Amino acid sequence: MYRAAANRLFSGARCYCHNSRLRLRPLQISIASSRFSTTETQPFTNPHITINPIPNTSTIENPNSSDSTSSPSSSTEADDAPRYENPRARAEYQDEKSRVLQASLPYVIKLGWTETALIAGARAVGLSPSIIGSLSRKEAALVEFFMDDCLRRLINRIDSDESLKNLTPSDCISKLIRIRLEMQSPYISKWPQALSIQAQPINVPTSFKQRAMLVDEIWHAADDNTSNIDWYAKRTVLGGIYSTTEIYMLTDSSPDFRNTWAFLDARVKDAFDLKKTIQEAQYLAEAVSAGLGNSFQGFVGKVFGR
Repeated sequence: MYRAAANRLFSGARCYCHNSRLRLRPLQISIASSRFSTTETQPFTNPHITINPIPNTSTIENPNSSDSTSSPSSSTEADDAPRYENPRARAEYQDEKSRVLQASLPYVIKLGWTETALIAGARAVGLSPSIIGSLSRKEAALVEFFMDDCLRRLINRIDSDESLKNLTPSDCISKLIRIRLEMQSPYISKWPQALSIQAQPINVPTSFKQRAMLVDEIWHAADDNTSNIDWYAKRTVLGGIYSTTEIYMLTDSSPDFRNTWAFLDARVKDAFDLKKTIQEAQYLAEAVSAGLGNSFQGFVGKVFGR
């Protein structure tokens, strides 16, 4: 900002820099040197030209002892400003951020949902790790990106898999939940960390929104119009089934998570029993809300301790 103001202030000097009658170049040198020198510069005097002195020109250029161009935060904000003002630059930045997040996922298996994994991802795509500083919630951003990516892949599967249309609603729901949970099986050892990140108060709204969108997509794909259950009750039931199966999966050591899929099928079957629906919804809603309000370990205890 100060640099632009100075350019406008002295634009006239540049116009007359080749005019021998108006030798203003020494004035420009004097001001420039006062900015980078700790010694005072002698004021410019010209007997033929009367110039009203500009008070504290160096102060305008440098309001305090620390020059603004030497501050990393100031220079970063100045560099980032055009990105957000220019739609094309903003789109390029978002593309770079998505590339970093996507490239970071393979590193999560060893490094967890951490800033270290993000830095590794940035380097993998040839970008400076400084881009990580633009992510206000670094670890949460990585988890949320993964959740959105999984939802996108699930929707593509729903749109392309014609066999889903031939399944009963309960079988379709079981299959779609299984497909979705299998997407996070490579990260199973690090998934408790992801759940803990999602359960942090600042991240809970986004976490609930993402899971609600997932539940909606599954219900729409199942196209269950046979029951008279309220839509919100069905969402609560299915959200609870998904969450409890997700937790069960963390404790499952059976080959290919066979016990998890058996657990899932049993929960879906119970949910389609109209006599158990209200009780199931109440139990699962209490378990999920209580779990998100406490630690991850407390959540597991509440789900499996009843």
